[in-house]
Amino acid sequence: MKVALITGSAGLIGSESVAFFASKFDKIVGVDNNFRSRFFGEDASVEWNLNRLRQNVSNYVHYATDIRDYGEMEKIFKEYGSAISLVIHTAAQPSHDWAAKEPLTDFTVNANGTLNMLELTRQYAKDAVVIFTSTNKVYGDTPNYLPLVELETRWEIAADHPYYKHGIDETMSIDQTKHSLFGASKVAADVLAQEYGRYFNMNVGVFRGGCLTGPNHSGTQLHGFLSYLMKCAVTGGHYTIFGYKGKQVRDNIHSEDLVNMFWEFYQNPRQGEVYNAGGGRFSNCSMLEAIALCEEISGNKLNYTYSDTNRIGDHIWYISDVSRFISHYPNWHWKYNLKDTLVEIHQSMTARSAKAPQV
Repeated sequence: MKVALITGSAGLIGSESVAFFASKFDKIVGVDNNFRSRFFGEDASVEWNLNRLRQNVSNYVHYATDIRDYGEMEKIFKEYGSAISLVIHTAAQPSHDWAAKEPLTDFTVNANGTLNMLELTRQYAKDAVVIFTSTNKVYGDTPNYLPLVELETRWEIAADHPYYKHGIDETMSIDQTKHSLFGASKVAADVLAQEYGRYFNMNVGVFRGGCLTGPNHSGTQLHGFLSYLMKCAVTGGHYTIFGYKGKQVRDNIHSEDLVNMFWEFYQNPRQGEVYNAGGGRFSNCSMLEAIALCEEISGNKLNYTYSDTNRIGDHIWYISDVSRFISHYPNWHWKYNLKDTLVEIHQSMTARSAKAPQV
């Protein structure tokens, strides 16, 4: 029997991984305790997504286990042991705003939880491929000190800068910068994952995501930029732009494109390798540009206001350079551009709204 163990299995990347790998493994073991609803409220609950997985994926087994609980997680690893050939660790506290409210919770989920996953894999399934979803926040606010130019709808890096063509690569320093507490806890997890790969010779890949998005995201104000933006466009909910004139730029990668990166890595893994993983120059936008697209697709005017106060440690401009990954895995390329992704998010949201019980 061949088993894939996926944490955060009812979240955006976790659920995409479940759906993708279900046909490639005998059993998919999912771990998700819906802590997202504790972080961000009931609107962020992933229960709907878990129900979808249970209905549609016949070889899916679910555990509502807290990844911080080593003893309970060990029971899962003991049950499946060396049959586990893939571990995809996506479970996390994902918001740098929320982390400041409860630093101990943030760190124990992101750092201690990751350490538990790495050590249990080493003890019970050392030959498994481990994929860890890190974040571009490990670079802190260093990108804000690049030479940026203000254009009509976005900030952009100066055209003569080496990062202009492809974006920020993995050589950017993670030191002497303001990460946010979330970024710091993910740095700890990121370095731990690298170390288990290099020190213990384990097949561990670290994927530093830009904005991860897709139709199965339970977006909220504190996390899930495009999903929450489209939600506000569909429902008429209020959206707040925080600072930088709404011209801050993010690259956005569809969850399916990211999981296809995982698949490439699984087939030919490396030990302790780090990859930036985002939409790159293929799929990126400013806040103002995203609002315009959401209004165009939904047919609704977005209800939003602007606050001069930017989020602490937030990036003004960030585009991922994925050249390293493509050089290692040349068969991979993006499938979804920005508009394709937003259209799919809109279709999913309106379909779910139509199915929701009327009260």
